[in-house]
Amino acid sequence: MRVRNARLIRPGQKIRVLVVDDSVVIRRLVCLALEEDPGLEVVGAAANGRIALNRIPQVNPDVITLDIEMPEMDGLEMLRELRRQDRATPVVMFSTMTERGAAATFEALSLGADDYVTKASNAGSLDVSLANLRHELIPKIRQFFEMARPPEVRPQPPARAVATIATSPERRAVAIGVSTGGPAALAKIIPQFPAGFPLPVFIVQHMPPLFTQLLAERLDSLTPLSVGEGADGEAPAPGHIYVAPGDWHMRLTKSVQGPAIALDQGPPLNSCRPAVDALFSSLAEVYGSAVVAAVLTGMGHDGTSGARQLSARGACILAQDEATSVVWGMPGAVAGAGLAAEILPLDDVVPAILREVIRT
Repeated sequence: MRVRNARLIRPGQKIRVLVVDDSVVIRRLVCLALEEDPGLEVVGAAANGRIALNRIPQVNPDVITLDIEMPEMDGLEMLRELRRQDRATPVVMFSTMTERGAAATFEALSLGADDYVTKASNAGSLDVSLANLRHELIPKIRQFFEMARPPEVRPQPPARAVATIATSPERRAVAIGVSTGGPAALAKIIPQFPAGFPLPVFIVQHMPPLFTQLLAERLDSLTPLSVGEGADGEAPAPGHIYVAPGDWHMRLTKSVQGPAIALDQGPPLNSCRPAVDALFSSLAEVYGSAVVAAVLTGMGHDGTSGARQLSARGACILAQDEATSVVWGMPGAVAGAGLAAEILPLDDVVPAILREVIRT
């Protein structure tokens, strides 16, 4: 996994973290969770954004965890000032699982926050709270850093993939899988789909409930196409964009009337629900070769297994390139497996989809 402009960490060097939260309890929990990782070091804590801005030059953090709701200067105000100063320090926001928290998180992402984690409510014991933080927060912090290592030779897509695309049948569906950096990437590319686009578009963005609803509403305001969360039993329609609801896998199934969306809360795949693999593998069964699928910026490898199933049936697989990805994990895994017919800058993904759709 690679992050755009990832900072190289030497062996033995620790990632320095500044924790910003007005709750003494949360600050203590975060510090305890992070200090259990030998590669991380909490170099400071602050109760609001104003204190944190003053402390940054003193402790020189590599990454900041930032609460949204704080007195005197909240997280959004601090983030604005941080980016106004041209500080590129990665910021991971803490968000509540509420509509207000989700809306604030989207604003934070638009202001330059790099990622977010949701605060667990009623998590129970201290051990459970710490385990949740370790599971959610530590990977989000580590994704911005890379251990120094010799350059690696990355395999290129095999020539056979291009040959398969050239003889592909009529396209019937478009699918997009994305995670870290996804809201900004989707907001950039979805407006590129023209009015009257003739196919349904399915999107899996790794997000919890409420967040996916707000994402769909935001995208709907940016395009002449209709955008909404997918509903169980819904028949896909041309020119409609379906976002997988948070905490639900979105799959396509066959019915007497034709393809239909099916939602389920089966086990997470790749620790994700919704999962890109769930969508892609179902599209392979329902549409076969008639799919154009794109894997965009994101941590991990969700989408690779499903892309392999799609590719085996002759579907077109696209991957976002490393230079324009916030995290080159998901698209990098697809590219490294030789499944991508094209590895493209973000701005070129929709034009490539349109070429596939128009030429058939």
